Parts: sequence; structure tokens; C-alpha cells
Amino acid sequence: MAVSVNVIYEPMGLVTGGVSGLAIAVKSLTEGLMPGGFPIWLFTIVSNIFLFIFSARKKGFKFLLPTVFGTAVFILALMAVPIYDLGIDDYLLGAILGGVIGGIGIGFVFSEQASTGGTDLLANVIHMTKRHISIPQILNFVDGFVIFIGAIVFGLGHALYATIAVFITSKVSDGILEGLKFAKMAYVISDRYKEIADAIMNQIGRGVTGVNATGMYSDKDKKMLFCVVSKKEIIKIIEIAKKIDVNSFVIISDVREVMGEGFIEYRQ
Repeated sequence: MAVSVNVIYEPMGLVTGGVSGLAIAVKSLTEGLMPGGFPIWLFTIVSNIFLFIFSARKKGFKFLLPTVFGTAVFILALMAVPIYDLGIDDYLLGAILGGVIGGIGIGFVFSEQASTGGTDLLANVIHMTKRHISIPQILNFVDGFVIFIGAIVFGLGHALYATIAVFITSKVSDGILEGLKFAKMAYVISDRYKEIADAIMNQIGRGVTGVNATGMYSDKDKKMLFCVVSKKEIIKIIEIAKKIDVNSFVIISDVREVMGEGFIEYRQ
């Protein structure tokens, strides 16, 4: 995230939202008052103090522990990564590159239920009451105002490219968040269902559920196995089913999100 800010956004004047984006605008506005303008990392520290107080009241100090760590690392990275102009003349290319790099960082942070402070922290708090909207999507609305400020400071053209960067960041981080939760679901229909179920539980260590079903063509009662596994384990399911019963009927589908033993632990 620090690389996207110091190497791409700041040199190109792209205010992509968030406290760091607001810091870029402030830095530009204060260049005439102090050499180099107000440092991005220092502005990030000052602004986060107020957000920490607000968030502690809403979610408690326990929630802030990983956030304090994430914010501290982010600020240290902003201090360590030099502001360097890559010489990218194509603003669209810069917006895409910055969006991908920043989106990867935000995605991994959010996947650990943490935050790097700033509007990320504010989005986490809002997410408590708007659970149907993802955190990256909430960030789009929160950061809109910051982008508007960027349009005033750097011009409308820069703001439009910044909007593209924000959109890409949201998509990349959403992809990481959802991708980490993806699993596979397998339905296995076979007369040797007991052997297949035992093999799955013993060899893979996954639970299997038997569902009563009726074959409408044969009008015979059958036992259909239902199992949710990781993407890496689905090949083993197919191999087990076909090795025991070459005529077994296997259906594979994607699972968007799985919460429970062996997968994602639910956190309030």
C-alpha cells in the first residue's frame, strides 16, 4: 500500500481517497508553507488519532489491537519507501498499476479482519451495521469525498484517473477476500456410497453427509453424498469416487463462502 502511495499516487497527483489520499492533497497545498510540504506519514499519524478514539467507542479496544499494528506498519512503510517518480506519463497505466498494488495490500489486510487505520478503519465500523455491503464497497463511498478534494487541488482529469484506481483497488481487494473463502462442493451418487464416504473421511479428513434421494428414472431410493472441500482437495474426491465405483455420478460446483469447522471461523 505504501508503494502505491509513494511511488505512483503522490508523484502523479492522484488522490485516490483515504487518509493517505487526503495527505497527498494536504502535502501539495502546504508546499509553499514548508519545504516539501506536510509529510504524508505525519498527516496519517495525526488523522488516525481521532479515528482510533471514535472506533474504540464503537468496537472496543480489542478490535483496535490488530488495527494499531497494521497502522503502525503502514506508517513505517510510508516513512521507509521513498517518494520516487517512475516517470509514467500515461495516467491510465498509473491508475491501473496503483490500483492493483494497493488492492492486493488492502485485500490481505481485510482478510485478517484488520485495518491500516484511516478510512479503512471507518469502513470497518460502518460495516457493522451494513453487513450486506462489503468493506471495499463502503470505502468507495467514504473515499468519494476525498477524491472530490483531490479534484479541487489537482484538477478534474486527475480525479477521474483516481476514480479508476479506486475502482480497480476495490475489485482486486474484493477478489482476494472472496477468493480466500472459495471452496468446492461435491455430490456423489453411487450404490457403494458407504465405501466412498469412509474413504473420504479417512483419506481426506473431511465430513460427509448422506442425503436420501430417489432416482426418478429407476424409481429406486439412493443415498447421495454431500461434501464441501477446498479447491485442492476436490481432485481427491473425484479420484476416490471413481476408484471405488467407476460408474459413480459426481457433481462439482463452486461454493462462495463456507463457515464452520475446517474452513472459516465466524467472528462477530
